[in-house]
Amino acid sequence: MTIERIASDVVVVGTGVAGLTTALSMPTRRVTLITKTELGGGSTWFAQGGIAAAVSRQDSPVLHAGDTMAVGAGLNDPRAVETLAGNAVTVIRHLLERGARFDIGPDGELVLGREAGHSVRRILHTDGDATGVEVSRALVAAIRSAGHVDLYERTFAADLVVDGGRVVGLTARRADGERAVFLAGAVVLATGGIGRVYANTTNPPEVTGDGLAMAARAGARIIDAEFVQFHPTALASGVDPMPLLTEALRGEGAMLVDDVGNRFMIGEHPDAELAPRDIVARAVWRRLRSGHRVFLDARTAVGDSFPERFPTVFRLCRESGIDPRVELIPVAPAAHFHMGGVAVGLDGRSSLPGLWAVGEVSRSGVHGANRLASNSLLEGLVFGEAVAVDVVASTAGTPKVGVDAVVDPGPPPEVDPERVGEVRRVMWERVGVVRDDASLQSALETISGIERNLPAAPDEAGNLVEVARLVTTAALARTESRGAHFRSDYPEPDETYLARAR
Repeated sequence: MTIERIASDVVVVGTGVAGLTTALSMPTRRVTLITKTELGGGSTWFAQGGIAAAVSRQDSPVLHAGDTMAVGAGLNDPRAVETLAGNAVTVIRHLLERGARFDIGPDGELVLGREAGHSVRRILHTDGDATGVEVSRALVAAIRSAGHVDLYERTFAADLVVDGGRVVGLTARRADGERAVFLAGAVVLATGGIGRVYANTTNPPEVTGDGLAMAARAGARIIDAEFVQFHPTALASGVDPMPLLTEALRGEGAMLVDDVGNRFMIGEHPDAELAPRDIVARAVWRRLRSGHRVFLDARTAVGDSFPERFPTVFRLCRESGIDPRVELIPVAPAAHFHMGGVAVGLDGRSSLPGLWAVGEVSRSGVHGANRLASNSLLEGLVFGEAVAVDVVASTAGTPKVGVDAVVDPGPPPEVDPERVGEVRRVMWERVGVVRDDASLQSALETISGIERNLPAAPDEAGNLVEVARLVTTAALARTESRGAHFRSDYPEPDETYLARAR
């Protein structure tokens, strides 16, 4: 079969907040924007909480950076954190200029929420808990009217094309079954996280770690793959993905209780329900493992105002037959965000020339071992703009590529869904909220056996298995507990890891 060759200045893969921001911020370049779903797919649409930014007189970028560092458990890069917090107000202004709107109070001021790990109220939100929908809406509209962007929807990016040690494009499968190679002077991965590698996750079905797997196969440096954040309050209703119950609920006073009415977080941390996510997630996990059920009680904190203040959560609960105004909401932890990823600098450059990464697929050091709530959308906005500046300054035109460098991705392989389900179950049960050597070794053995029997052609199933191996191997190697990575056989942090990180 003939492979179509499509050339542009830059290829951006992914249409969440990071990919859309990056593409929009390069008006002087011809940008090819690829997504395997429809425009706006991925996790951004599902983000409820909001965007953290020091916009109030009681706040400052220094305070925001301090909270980010504290939650990151010592592994943050201070330069990345300073960049994030210091540019928050600027990117919010740019977002407003692109048509986004945030909740405004009767006084005409932005309504700010508070979430776990934040010392003050600094969370901008839309319609209470629909911030991701609004951010996606505004950026998608801007892309549709951007004359410099060529959009390819329902196009699966299969593998990077490397020629002479430089990334010069990628191979892909089109929605109509045709195969193509997209050639460019720069490739930017903005493919999001890895949540679907776990049986319990808040991430939508398309979040299968494709960018991370592609980068790893091409030889890019991957860092901190073991750090997976588990959101402590996903709705335990048997739905996949598990509906997220925004942390803003706890910020407004909702409490965690078990099935005998015990508010157990008071004994776990001085900030109780507003402790960092990893601490809350492990406390909920322990309660569940001991045979209890866990609930979020928002009857007093929100009560009758649920439909107005948290309409998304209210709808999700009602769809599961729960009235959160008068009933407890059953919750459980779920894989939510990946702090590890493709190692990049503040400019988004990876270890491979020609390859940049931005957003959740990247590891810039901004989150450290645990992400501060509502820093994820902000990361995509801040670093999307930064990557665009560097790409424009570093590239011009399409490189000449030898024919031998392009490998036909082939048709989509046939994959047994049971094998994918097995990987997801193994990851949840053995590489989840709490791990140890025995569980990790057992998981790696199972993953390796499944990997040997997968088709050679890259696809979502193969990417999931590859990511599972990366996460498990990294978790085995880190013989300490830090942030979102907790090993019951090494329950304390080992400060020698901090020296190695520096």
